[in-house]
Amino acid sequence: MATLQQLDMNILLWIQEHLRVDALTPFWRAVTFLGNGGWFWIVLCVLLICFGKTRKTGVTAALSLLSGFLITNLLKNAVARPRPFDTYTQIIPLITRPKDYSFPSGHTCASFAVALVCLRMLPGKWGILPVVLAGMIAFSRLYLGVHYPGDVLAGFLVALLTSTVACRLMRRTFSPQKS
Repeated sequence: MATLQQLDMNILLWIQEHLRVDALTPFWRAVTFLGNGGWFWIVLCVLLICFGKTRKTGVTAALSLLSGFLITNLLKNAVARPRPFDTYTQIIPLITRPKDYSFPSGHTCASFAVALVCLRMLPGKWGILPVVLAGMIAFSRLYLGVHYPGDVLAGFLVALLTSTVACRLMRRTFSPQKS
């Protein structure tokens, strides 16, 4: 029976061998750039906060993003999982090698921390589009060879937790009081 580490590695090798296409690499680099430092998601939160109709969504998303950032960075340093390319020479990263630890994926956490709030609080496509982008950013980390699938899954689970807590907190804080 394969260990989780072997499974993670086998998935990464499969992506590298079967899904990487030179013509698509610039696209996936651009997608991953949107997650660098969470800048795109921070800008989205600020824009949402600027308008009355979306202010509550923006504040909730910012709370989820900040919580996810704190949890992710605590976990990165506590777990201290090396990047795939540091452990396996077969993995060839397609971007500058990140210097921090691999687990969990900060790009994935930041992306889904905001996107899942948008999905819950914004109507129709305005909630779906951020989730599609978050999924693309998460996949880009695998395509580019800088995270294991387990790192991406953990980043998503942290975001699921922070977005759920942020939405519930916002609902309780701003729901009409019963007298």
